[in-house]
Amino acid sequence: MQIRWLGHACFLLADAEGRRLVTDPFDPQIGYPAPKVAADVVTVSHDHFDHNAIDQIQGQPEVIQGAGKHEAQGLDIYGLATFHDDQGGRQRGNNTVFRWVMDGVRVCHLGDLGHALTPAQVAEIGPQDVLMVPVGGFFTIDAVQARQVVEAIKPRIVLPMHYKTPALPAQQFPIQGVDEFSRQFPRVTNQEFLEVSAGTRPEEMTVIILALPA
Repeated sequence: MQIRWLGHACFLLADAEGRRLVTDPFDPQIGYPAPKVAADVVTVSHDHFDHNAIDQIQGQPEVIQGAGKHEAQGLDIYGLATFHDDQGGRQRGNNTVFRWVMDGVRVCHLGDLGHALTPAQVAEIGPQDVLMVPVGGFFTIDAVQARQVVEAIKPRIVLPMHYKTPALPAQQFPIQGVDEFSRQFPRVTNQEFLEVSAGTRPEEMTVIILALPA
């Protein structure tokens, strides 16, 4: 499976069967170039313009939203209900954490998680190989909280997302950069994209900072 970061909380995953899944597509008005990719499946963690811009994705993808069991293009996708803030959703509403398996690799996208996970939620998420975690704070958990979530889930690969880059207007997105998060881990690499399979998962937890498309 190949994973590319398109910006913000948006990733493109492509498996050996040719299936393409996109997470949380954004409206290009946030600052990143439009995610001009085609997909078979799109997951949407919540209905904010920087996460639900389905119209930016080419093709006729099946759209997955909300908690519970979903099936799309032969993929079993499970949604776990969480919140976008630490006040039970009263400030920013709901958020859905999604998990699924592609090419034998367990993948979890935390969306705009805004609070610590309970032990019951960690158990419901279960063991993961690849965890996509927001780290920028303000709208989501911050770098320290993200580390705590990572330590609870214990994935093999951590892909930070939803952090400050030069593309994001500071006034609109007053969030931290990725360094606040990555400096807390001993194994950090920078890669253009991620190639991973059930047989190539690292033995030790590794934070991989993916590059934006050229």
